[in-house]
Amino acid sequence: MHARPVVPGLPALVLAALIGTMAMMSFVAVIGPVVRLLGLSEWHAGLSVTAAGVLWMLAARRWGQLSDRIGRKRVLLLAMGAYIGVYLALAMFIDVALQVTPPVVVSVLVLVGARGLIGLFYAAVPPTAAALIADQAPAGQRTQFLARLGSANALGMVLGPAAAGWLAYTHLSLALYVAALLPLLALALLAWRLPSTAPAAAASSARRTPLRRLDRRLRLPQLAAFLAMVSVTIAQVTVGFFAIDRLGLAAAEGARMAGIALTAVGVGLILAQALVMKLEVPPRRWIVLGALIAGIGFASVAAVQQSWQLPAAYALAAFGMGFVFPSFQALAADAVQAHEQGAAAGTVAAAQGLGMVVGPMLGTLLYRGGPSLPYLLVGVLLLLLCVLAAAHRMKEAT
Repeated sequence: MHARPVVPGLPALVLAALIGTMAMMSFVAVIGPVVRLLGLSEWHAGLSVTAAGVLWMLAARRWGQLSDRIGRKRVLLLAMGAYIGVYLALAMFIDVALQVTPPVVVSVLVLVGARGLIGLFYAAVPPTAAALIADQAPAGQRTQFLARLGSANALGMVLGPAAAGWLAYTHLSLALYVAALLPLLALALLAWRLPSTAPAAAASSARRTPLRRLDRRLRLPQLAAFLAMVSVTIAQVTVGFFAIDRLGLAAAEGARMAGIALTAVGVGLILAQALVMKLEVPPRRWIVLGALIAGIGFASVAAVQQSWQLPAAYALAAFGMGFVFPSFQALAADAVQAHEQGAAAGTVAAAQGLGMVVGPMLGTLLYRGGPSLPYLLVGVLLLLLCVLAAAHRMKEAT
C-alpha cells in the first residue's frame, strides 16, 4: 500500500476557504436589497462587482509573488486581516446608511471602494493557498488536494447566500456583520493551525529570472482559468433574467428559480470535486472531460422550456466545471519549479480575475440579442477549450 501524502495545515486551509467564500457570497445575496434601500441603481451594484474583479486581476499575481518572498502564512494572515477590516467598515457604513440615508454619490463611492478593496485583499487567498498546497503535495497528485479546496469554495457558494438570506430576512445589517466577522474565525484557524514555512524564494540565494506573465508553460492554465471564469460569470449574471423571460415567471419567482439553479451549481461542483479527490487522473485529462460536459450543459440552457430543466442544465454544467477548476491550478503547479509556485498561482488567479471582469459585461450585452445567445457562446468557448487541451496533450505525447 502506498502512504497517502499529507499536506500540513490542510484542514485549517480548507475551513478558512469555506468561511472566506461564505463571507464573499453573503455580500452577493444582500447587495440587491441594499442598493434599493439606499436609492441606488442596479448598475451601481454591477460597478462594485467590476471594481472587485479589476483589483483582483491586478493584485493576484503580486500577492503570489510576495508569498514566494516572505512566506505563505504571512501573506494569508496579512491579507485576511485587511479583508476583515474593510468588510467590517462596509457593514458599519451600510448599517448607519439604512437609518440615515447619505447622498447617492457617497453611497456609491463607499460601496464601490470597499468592494474593490475586498477584492484586492481576498485576491491573495486563492493563489497563496494553491501555492501552499503545491509546495507540499507531490506532482501528479495536486489536483486531488486542490479539489478539497474547490469543494470548500463550492460549499461556501451554497451556504453563504442561504445563511445571509435567512439573516437578512430578520435584519439586513445583521447579515453583513456576520459576514464580516466570520473571517475572524478563519484568521484564528490559520494563525493557530497553519505551520510557518520558509519562503520558497529563500531556498536558494541565486538570482533567478522572474516568471513572465505569458510564460509558455502557463498558457493553457491561464486560458482555462479565463474561459472557465467567463463562462461561470456569464451564467451567474444572466440566470435571473433568463428565468423571467424564457419561463415567463414574475420577478419574485424568477429570483427564486435563479436561487434554485445556483444551489444546483453548488451541488454539481461538490459532486465533481469529490470524484477528483478519489481518482488519480492527470489534470489535463480532467480539463478535456470537464470542458466537454460543461459546454454541453451550458449550451443546453438555450433549449430550456420548463422550470425543472434550468437547474438540471446548470447542475450538469457545474459538474463539468468541478473537473476544470482544480485542474488548471494543478496544471500550473506541475509546470513550474518550487520557487515559482506563488507567482504561477497568482498569474492563473489574475486570468480568473480578467474573466470576472469580461464575463458579466459580455453576458449582458449578448443577452440583449436573445436569451439563448450567452449560453450558446459559453458552450462554444468550453468546447474550444476541450479541443485545445486535447491537442496540447497529444502534442506533449509526441
